[in-house]
Parts: sequence; structure tokens; C-alpha cells
Amino acid sequence: MATVELRFSALPEHVRTARLVAAAVARRAGVDESVLDELRLAVGEACSRAVALHQRNGRDGAVRVALTEQEKRFLIEVADEAGPAHAAGAAGGAGPEDEDALGLAVITGLVEDVEVGHGDDGGVIRMSWTISPASADA
Repeated sequence: MATVELRFSALPEHVRTARLVAAAVARRAGVDESVLDELRLAVGEACSRAVALHQRNGRDGAVRVALTEQEKRFLIEVADEAGPAHAAGAAGGAGPEDEDALGLAVITGLVEDVEVGHGDDGGVIRMSWTISPASADA
């Protein structure tokens, strides 16, 4: 099982780099070319959401993107250090929560296998795609 890990400051200008790295590693792992655009969009959405949570909660932590190639799956985990889940909703009113819900809806629409979790340090979004056997052998 090979893993590539990318950590970046929670700034919007780093999201594009995360998308490009994710697509390149996925291509090399054997993810079918037909889903690379969706993968790139899902990673961008997850990273943008993590950056927004950091900014909204006034946290300086890093966003971590782990790209893991397994035998038949390609896993991507995007984790933030924006604080506990309840801190994100502390502002009240409509707006940030609606953006979070929309972002998660976009990710869910793009990725067949997605899991959203929360920990003490922040949240994590786990996504996975099937690796094409023919591509992996090439």
C-alpha cells in the first residue's frame, strides 16, 4: 500500500495544487481516466471546505490530504485542523452551514464511496475510487 501525503496551510491558493497532485497520483495508481475530472473536483471541494472551516474558526492549522493506493481502491482523505465539529456551527444563522451542506452534497454527487467524520482536531472526508485492473498493470 503506497501513500502520498500533502500538507498545506489553509489558504485558498493551495487548493489548486492539491487537486493537481491528487489527479496525478490517481492516474499513476490506475484510476480510470473517465473519473479523473470528478476526482479532481471532489478533492477541490473537500479542500476548499477545509480551508473555509479554518478561516471561519480562526484556526491556523494545516489541511492534510492523504492519497493511498490499495490493491483495488484508491483512497483520498482530506483532514482539517479547524477544531471540533460544534465550533463550525457556533456563528449561527444561515450561510456557512448552507455552504458546508452544499459542498458535501457536491462531493457526495461526485464520489460513490464517501464518508464524513469529525474528531477533536477537526473533520475528515474519506473518498475512494475503484482502480482499473488493466490500468494498474500498465
